[in-house]
Amino acid sequence: MNFDPSLCSSRSHKLQTNLFYLYKSQVFISFQYEGAVKEGGRGQTIWDKFAHTPGKISDGSTADVAVNQYHLYNEDIKLMKNMGMDAYRFSISWSRIFPRIEPYVTLYHWDLPQALDDKYQGWLSSQIVNDFAAYAETCFREFGDRVKHWMTFNEPHTFAIQGYDLGFEAPGRCSLLGHLYCKEGNSATEPYIVGHNVLLAHGTATDIYRKTYKKKQNGIVGIAFDTFWYEPTTNYTADIEAALRAMDFNLGWFVDPLMFGDYPSSMRSRVGSRLPKFSEAESTLLKGSLDFLGINHYTTWYASNSSVESILNDSIADIGVLTLPFKDGIPIGDRANSIWLYIVPQGMRSLLNYVKTKYGNPLVIITENGMDDANSPFTSISDALKDEKRIKYHNDYLTNVLAAIKEDGCNVKGYFAWSLLDNWEWAAGFSSRFGLYYVDYNDKLRRYAKDSVHWFQKFLAPN
Repeated sequence: MNFDPSLCSSRSHKLQTNLFYLYKSQVFISFQYEGAVKEGGRGQTIWDKFAHTPGKISDGSTADVAVNQYHLYNEDIKLMKNMGMDAYRFSISWSRIFPRIEPYVTLYHWDLPQALDDKYQGWLSSQIVNDFAAYAETCFREFGDRVKHWMTFNEPHTFAIQGYDLGFEAPGRCSLLGHLYCKEGNSATEPYIVGHNVLLAHGTATDIYRKTYKKKQNGIVGIAFDTFWYEPTTNYTADIEAALRAMDFNLGWFVDPLMFGDYPSSMRSRVGSRLPKFSEAESTLLKGSLDFLGINHYTTWYASNSSVESILNDSIADIGVLTLPFKDGIPIGDRANSIWLYIVPQGMRSLLNYVKTKYGNPLVIITENGMDDANSPFTSISDALKDEKRIKYHNDYLTNVLAAIKEDGCNVKGYFAWSLLDNWEWAAGFSSRFGLYYVDYNDKLRRYAKDSVHWFQKFLAPN
């Protein structure tokens, strides 16, 4: 790729000047970073069990050590401070409960205690609502004097689909191809049950915070939602409606109930009786229970209407949309390492304007944005540190955030880069590197600054 990183540096002053009030931030997620799975009284999670199941992780690795931030956190905090970061989004591990960098805490990032999954199937039972609320209140009570920004969940759409529809992530439930892939599950109903219980758990936890802790602690509560942006494949009405429907089943599935008190009408009509209903009291509990909307956005795909009956009876088939990252054989953008991640910076601006228009311009924080390289044994460390593609990615996506704010009036107040360190990437294991810092898995997990670190240092420098 013929790319001169100085081009980004020359534009970084304009970006920095206009985005100075955004939180300049990094993200880490406990299970992907911490390791130390048997230390500090930590209990087993569904991801411990899933990662140790043969064939579930692409490179056969586990997160038992991950990148050892449990022991190396002081060193990593220094890395953030040296970059000029002023906020750090991280998750607390549910199974572990019982410096001047602002903490943004996620209460649940997929690592459900295995004991609850064994006891009543976790998110498939309404009992999880009260158990999560008790866990959340413990965190509010113990850490609320220091934490002013809470996220109840990270990417509920992802773990509902990947964990309970397709079975590719923990706890690995599905009815895909007649249970040839998963041992148990029902892809037609379970994703919706999980999503429903997640929403009620969020609403209950937020209600507890507002009634008991907000006045004294003065914090705010949101959720981090994963969402693609979808461009219609053609200008035909059917494809335009398909792109909007894809957004309904992705972002609207969880945001509509929190803004309007119910699921999108397209979900109600297409899923029918398999989509749980909210009581009047539950609808009231949910509506308005969001102080800010966290957006995890990486990529854009095309969407077209699909009237072909799927052999799968699941939430993917319910959408009636064919989504692909290419049209007429031409990719929508340059691809990163992950097979799903195509680089389409203008999709960020389109997404932010969609949120502004549909949801009344709520407070938005970009809670994840980034791209990955392959972890190849044939790439030397010195070559891996030359990540010009990542520099261009962040520069171009931030440029579109700036345009959404300055030109379109979108209410965006924060940006978190994924990720500070290369880490254990769920089902991809250690095969994918999203970090600004390179982690040497063969040499005591030593950290090395990639070129993107130096670009961010210049971008974030006060002068």
